[in-house]
Amino acid sequence: MSDVLTQTVQGHVAQVELNRPDMHNAVNLELFEALAAAASSIATNRSVRAVVLCAAGDNFCSGIDTGMFGDSTAALTPSMFAPGEGSPANMFQGAAYAWRELPVPVICAIQGVAFGAGLQIALGADLRYAAPDARLSIMEIEWGLIPDMAITTTLRDVMPADAAKELAWSGRIVAAEEALRLGLLTGIQDDPLSAAMDKAGEIAARSPEAVRAIKQLFDSAWRMKDADALQLEARLQAGIIGSPNQLEAVMAKTERRAPEFKD
Repeated sequence: MSDVLTQTVQGHVAQVELNRPDMHNAVNLELFEALAAAASSIATNRSVRAVVLCAAGDNFCSGIDTGMFGDSTAALTPSMFAPGEGSPANMFQGAAYAWRELPVPVICAIQGVAFGAGLQIALGADLRYAAPDARLSIMEIEWGLIPDMAITTTLRDVMPADAAKELAWSGRIVAAEEALRLGLLTGIQDDPLSAAMDKAGEIAARSPEAVRAIKQLFDSAWRMKDADALQLEARLQAGIIGSPNQLEAVMAKTERRAPEFKD
């Protein structure tokens, strides 16, 4: 794994950590590529049942590395803005969208700031826990840009369009309490990383087929017509019911013991 990102797997939980603390975990080209690579490797690892996305140091991510607006801008090529292989997202969008694409739950722990690209990466997660003093912002307007890291697919499910527009137009910084009210956060925790790890462990102890199907169900059905959503529910349930892990869940519950699920 790249020096700018670390990845470990323990007890069916993968921990992916942004690792540029001296730069407030600002995202450069190397980190963009590393985030996509990490998600890709997790997607092929059936033993992983949940992911914790976090960052080293005092801040989750301060946004784009401003060096990308200087000399390294010349390194930006048209191919970087084209969809990647097997994904509708380009390289920049993939740093956030790849977590949404993963079949397993992704839980993000936010400390310090999550500005611009940092907030968009966090929005790719299914759940977001932040420290009480965390600050968030859709800050791209400060650079004369639009937020373009898959925010059209992630933000629409957590807040109304008018609230999203106001944040994007103003670029203002939002405190954790307001972010929670707006829907940007799932919860506020004194130790967001511990909370994220605890939740990931709790989810990883559940039947993996059911956990994956729940993510697929809600990610897909939220914008479906009623008939399509009902059919999706039925199809997913039919594929799970009677499976070895589903039967193990029933037996463990009946016998009042911890289940032993198979990957």
